[in-house]
Amino acid sequence: MNIEDRINECKYNLNQIKHFDPDPFYVEHFFNLFVKSIGTVYNKIFEEANNDFGLFVSGEINKEKFKEKAIQKKDHKALDFVNWFENKMDEEHKNPYPQFMREVIEFANKFKKMPKMKIMMRSKERYSDDPNQEILVNLANGKIRSKEELEIEMKRNMPVFLEVINHKRVTKNEPKINEKQVTASTFVQINQKEYEIAYLSEIYIPVLRRICTDSLKKIQEMTQWK
Repeated sequence: MNIEDRINECKYNLNQIKHFDPDPFYVEHFFNLFVKSIGTVYNKIFEEANNDFGLFVSGEINKEKFKEKAIQKKDHKALDFVNWFENKMDEEHKNPYPQFMREVIEFANKFKKMPKMKIMMRSKERYSDDPNQEILVNLANGKIRSKEELEIEMKRNMPVFLEVINHKRVTKNEPKINEKQVTASTFVQINQKEYEIAYLSEIYIPVLRRICTDSLKKIQEMTQWK
């Protein structure tokens, strides 16, 4: 598969996440595949770089192996590309959502598992810093047992949630919401930070595509004959 195929793979997994949300079992499964596909996309960039810079790295290629080979061969152009790529990654991950996705990827690589998942109530129409509220739904083998049980838990928690979110909305001069404007989604948590998985993944795809497009342009620019 080429880079575009892998990005399309990410899009497919995103659609599956949206389809099964808020069931944590299936959302976690497809989010795990989404995260793995991101890693593969970045490795594909360095496969392209390996071919164009002529480093002849063997086996599975990633940034670390590419950099190690460039140091061995004292290929300063290849090392300059690695430095450019690292700076590009830092630049593209400055905002909270991409930065949190980066943390998820690092967590998954380090612990070989996904971070904690939880079902939370949220407003359908998002505003910055809106509070969300966890709801405890009985699960069977990690799956929501029934839509009815989910709805019962949402109704039970609805008064408190509406009070909290509308208090925030009023203080920020934002529109208040009612129970018809509330939904449930699966969130991922690392430390004290919680992000909605479907929205996090959707926001990350343009970031991923931009990094790929700019990286391939940079490789071409640095390896063309002048």
